[in-house]
Amino acid sequence: MNSRLLIATLVTMGVSGAVSTASAQVAGSTTVGITLVEATRLTLGWSVKKSILGKWVYNEVGEKVGKVEDMIIAPDKNVSYLIIGAGGFLGIDRHDVAIPVAALRDKGGRLILSGATKDIVKAMPRFEYASDTTQRGQFVANAEEDMAKAKTRVADLKKKAAAANTDVKAKLDKQAEGLDADLKAAQDKLAEMNRAAARRWRDFEGDVNEAMARLRKSLESSSG
Repeated sequence: MNSRLLIATLVTMGVSGAVSTASAQVAGSTTVGITLVEATRLTLGWSVKKSILGKWVYNEVGEKVGKVEDMIIAPDKNVSYLIIGAGGFLGIDRHDVAIPVAALRDKGGRLILSGATKDIVKAMPRFEYASDTTQRGQFVANAEEDMAKAKTRVADLKKKAAAANTDVKAKLDKQAEGLDADLKAAQDKLAEMNRAAARRWRDFEGDVNEAMARLRKSLESSSG
């Protein structure tokens, strides 16, 4: 299997990756909120826990350079990086680094990082997980940025509607009203989260995400 196929599998399956030539392990059979086709793909997929996490990473001459400790999912839900730990003993003084999935390839069931050595990996910037406070701040910033875009779009739609003929005006007014309603709904959900204790923001994350998803969809569809 070449690296391109490995990356395609990791990215498109989201929670699976083919890193061995053995037959696929069953990942699970529970189907909550997915289609029958998706369920079939899931059950035939590879378990990240069984097939990737904890695997050693080698260089092209067969030397161990580190072990896969984690997998980072980007905000757009694609698998982006593997977290590889080098050095240390029983996890003590381990040096974790983030390696783009595209930089690795599979060879005979081994993950290969060409040109790497333990010293090279240790010299790379250490990967640090963002604190919960940092994650909350970024979540709020992203939501507020999209809300600002929506507010600007509403104003633009209203301005265009004021100068348009009757038929076009009706269309623009409808778009502005729909977008404004979704904007206010998202603002209300974010305000609820902000009124709660900062440590409880995860309790509101799902509701804010749903409201923001509707707002972003409305923003994309309001061509003006």
